[in-house]
Amino acid sequence: MAKLAFLGLGVMGYPMAGHLLKKGGHEVTVYNRTASKSAQWAKEYGGKTAPTPREAAKDCDLVLMCVGNDDDVRAVVFGGEGALAGMKKGAILVDHTTASAVIARELEAKCKEKGIGFVDAPVSGGQAGAVNGQLGIMCGGDGATFARAKPVLDLYAKMCALIGPAGSGQLTKMVNQIAIVGILQGLSEALNFGKNAGLDMERVVGVISKGAAQSWQLENRWKTMVEGKFEGFGFASDWMRKDLNIALAEAKKNGSFMPGTALIEQYYGRINARGGGRWDNTALISLLAK
Repeated sequence: MAKLAFLGLGVMGYPMAGHLLKKGGHEVTVYNRTASKSAQWAKEYGGKTAPTPREAAKDCDLVLMCVGNDDDVRAVVFGGEGALAGMKKGAILVDHTTASAVIARELEAKCKEKGIGFVDAPVSGGQAGAVNGQLGIMCGGDGATFARAKPVLDLYAKMCALIGPAGSGQLTKMVNQIAIVGILQGLSEALNFGKNAGLDMERVVGVISKGAAQSWQLENRWKTMVEGKFEGFGFASDWMRKDLNIALAEAKKNGSFMPGTALIEQYYGRINARGGGRWDNTALISLLAK
């Protein structure tokens, strides 16, 4: 049993922290910016809460976090009440936030100054993957630190792999998001076309999902896309838009030409303007409706 802290109890972090206690039997203390969410989690799982990241991280072997963006990461980790101020030498900080490779490298450098290990470990699999403990976790860091953290990460992972040095996890998540939105845009146009052609889309999907057009998005989201249902599940359009902007900023640095991704980011901007920022990211199809 290890002493762990989990910082950030959003739709992903809340169930992930629960697996650490329920499946792993670890001693878990949580912190959330909204204290009532921490209290709710403790009531459901039986763990402890702390009023600040520093208090949550005190004497922990591993501190894991999943917050919103680079600025949120800095707010939780740095400063007098930040996690680093409470972490002991030899502990490990794991960041599950989808953020930039820049912040990952910044965190690694700050952690190294204090003798603390660091792994950037963004996840894929959405809310359902977090709830069911079936996330894909793409990691950046050194091999020894990753090996120590992996048994804990495996508690909510379907696949957990070290890609390369710090920042590699975040870069891999960018690859993941670029691929997903490309698939979703193509799928949106295909499903909309089939619907407008008067086809029985359940039969259509039953056939094409067994061939080269098969994808997780097709098999799991075609029905809600055709029915125009985007609320109460999945990965929010605004979150995907945030991720795409991170990827586009990185693309400028490494010289990658991504016209399709840039265009789809604008489509998500249109969804936001329609009040659909919290709709599932499959809402791209809503822009095609007659």
